[in-house]
Amino acid sequence: FLKTGINYSDLVNSVSPTYAKETKQPEFGCGLEGVLASRGDRYLGILNGIDTDVWNPASDRWLPAKFDAGNMAGKRVCKRALLERFQLPVGDDALNRPLIGLVSRLVNQKGLDLIAAARAQLVAMDATWVFLGAGDAAHEEMLRTLAAEHPTRVGALIGFDESVAHLIEAGSDMFLMPSHFEPCGLNQMYSLRYGTVPIVRAVGGLDDTVQPYTSRARKATGFKFSEATPEAMVRMIKQAVRLFEDGDAWARLQQQGMAEDHSWTTSAKEYVKVYRRARVDAAARDGAAESSVSIER
Repeated sequence: FLKTGINYSDLVNSVSPTYAKETKQPEFGCGLEGVLASRGDRYLGILNGIDTDVWNPASDRWLPAKFDAGNMAGKRVCKRALLERFQLPVGDDALNRPLIGLVSRLVNQKGLDLIAAARAQLVAMDATWVFLGAGDAAHEEMLRTLAAEHPTRVGALIGFDESVAHLIEAGSDMFLMPSHFEPCGLNQMYSLRYGTVPIVRAVGGLDDTVQPYTSRARKATGFKFSEATPEAMVRMIKQAVRLFEDGDAWARLQQQGMAEDHSWTTSAKEYVKVYRRARVDAAARDGAAESSVSIER
């Protein structure tokens, strides 16, 4: 049925430009790569948007303190509250140490296998970790064990809590998304809005929405790695942790991310273009059909 829909649609859309390209390849196409590729420029990718009323650090009802790009003082208040929520140390050392958050389904698709493989290296870094999510029993148990073994550096909440998800976005310094595939992703866009620097694998919408940091990058917003390996992920996290020590460079990265517009206003304009194009195509097709009937008569 899906194949038939793709073949007979005027236009086909996915939720990010990069995912549209990826699904034309066997690794991501799941058997439909040929059908999708055959549509040529009639197969598109439009990024999802985020609800900028709900996800707004200046008005977020779940936060103990509000903040925006012009006044970031509230973010440190949120960081302290986040550490307290996970029963982690809240002294100056802890507040000055980078805090890395993750909110996710705990499944391999989201890169939890990479985290499991690299967990010893991750907890050895000079960083604090908070995890929120539910999923595969093995990954849930891995995070529980990690938190129990490192009670001053790792916090884990198995399940989902909307207020905690907002607090992680606001209080974390970095947000980790090491996905094997990610059609669009939303948390990286929430993170950018909250001045929380995303560390992502360069797939799907993650690749489209995060501009990678380099020493020469002028509009960098986060960190990206390409290989789906624990080693590549660890290298990129270490790079982010090192940059965190440079307060000015880190502040610029935050500001550049917060200046991004990932609202539905932007996405909706692209959908309007697609609908108009489909309408023109349909009108042309109907006109051709009418001409064919006239000729036959």
